[in-house]
Amino acid sequence: MMLPASRGQWYIVMSLPIASTHTGQHAASNPWVLSDRAFTVLYGCPEMPRLSHYFLPRILLNQGRVLYLDGANQISPLLIARFARERGLEPSAFNTLIRVSRAFTCFQLTELIRRVPKVLGAFAANVLIVTALPDLFFDEDVRDREARASFEHALEGLQEIATLPISIALFSDATSFKTNRRDFFQKLCEQANQVLKVKARPDNELSFTCEKTAPLLSQ
Repeated sequence: MMLPASRGQWYIVMSLPIASTHTGQHAASNPWVLSDRAFTVLYGCPEMPRLSHYFLPRILLNQGRVLYLDGANQISPLLIARFARERGLEPSAFNTLIRVSRAFTCFQLTELIRRVPKVLGAFAANVLIVTALPDLFFDEDVRDREARASFEHALEGLQEIATLPISIALFSDATSFKTNRRDFFQKLCEQANQVLKVKARPDNELSFTCEKTAPLLSQ
């Protein structure tokens, strides 16, 4: 349900563990709907990997297919199954429409991203979701030079994917890290079409702020 606020602002109330509020710097659009064929970065609070789950029901109910690259290792099959049952469906109705690949290192995540075009040949996804990018690249056990090289390869992979007929959504908690690699996140946002900042408010709500809207890379 959407509730009107002042011009350029509106509120959304959904059946989430916490309620949600949207505040847009640009013309408001529903933050729970991923823009078609856009490259979107969502960041700002530690709950980002779990928040990605709440974008799934709308996609899956419309028979959309999701390729989910889980760098945060937090995807919850039980939560997805609950979404299906709440809508009177068997969990298998959603499970057949989502493919999950997990990455435990930045190198694995880069490799998964670079393989996406090939995977799409066998699993025609409408949406690509990636969690913990560039968070995984902040690992201090990985030398700076190697981390930067791997991240650049990941960006090249995303740039290639952005030319394909697919929506890309990256969920990151990068700004909470104290690291000299924070420029990774800046480069990611520069490449994106849209950047949404998500903040947890004191009243136990979420605020969505649109920080960037740019033409689609595929146009």
